[in-house]
Amino acid sequence: MEFIPIDTEKWERSFYFDHYLNEARCTYSLTANIDITALNTELKSKRLKLYPVLLHMLATVVNRHREFRTCFDASGRLGYWSRMSPCYTVFHTDDKTFSNLWTEYCDEFPEFYARYLADIRKYGDSKHFYPQGGEPPYTFPVSCLPWVSFTGFNLNIYSAGTYLLPIFTIGKYFGQEGKILLPLSLQCHHAVCDGYHASVFLNELQLRSDRCLEWLPA
Repeated sequence: MEFIPIDTEKWERSFYFDHYLNEARCTYSLTANIDITALNTELKSKRLKLYPVLLHMLATVVNRHREFRTCFDASGRLGYWSRMSPCYTVFHTDDKTFSNLWTEYCDEFPEFYARYLADIRKYGDSKHFYPQGGEPPYTFPVSCLPWVSFTGFNLNIYSAGTYLLPIFTIGKYFGQEGKILLPLSLQCHHAVCDGYHASVFLNELQLRSDRCLEWLPA
């Protein structure tokens, strides 16, 4: 993947970036319920797993918007990745630990799904924290709490407040008024992502769910 540096002198967001990174450093989280009613029906009929479907949905929207791919690289340069892939948690039921896996993203869902299944078969039972070795720098984190339908979720990262990428946490879906709703928490850094961008992300994710027939295999 290509890391594209940002020229802060020409960047329209430079003032906001400097303010929320150096003067009033802050992150924020936003939790919303995603309606997966139609999506869940299709997945059951096609016998597809929900988790990789959600990973692909998240990665698709992340790759549409530069705000969610902006970060510092290993040399401390500010920029954004041309494309990112999800790094996600896999739970081990026997000892209640987890591992972090990542699957290379591609636009076509069937190919991504096949890659996910291959990664799970090869690494899913490993008890290493990163069974595949070093995590690529062009990944974003996703975790899942399938045991609780939370109404809010907040992470506190002590890294001098310079971690800029979004962090996603998926909760347990539940039924309400004839719908199937999935809690999703989005953690952002205000230096690169405002409430507007977070709202656009969640709305596009909902649209992705509503239009699942357009990208799921027949």
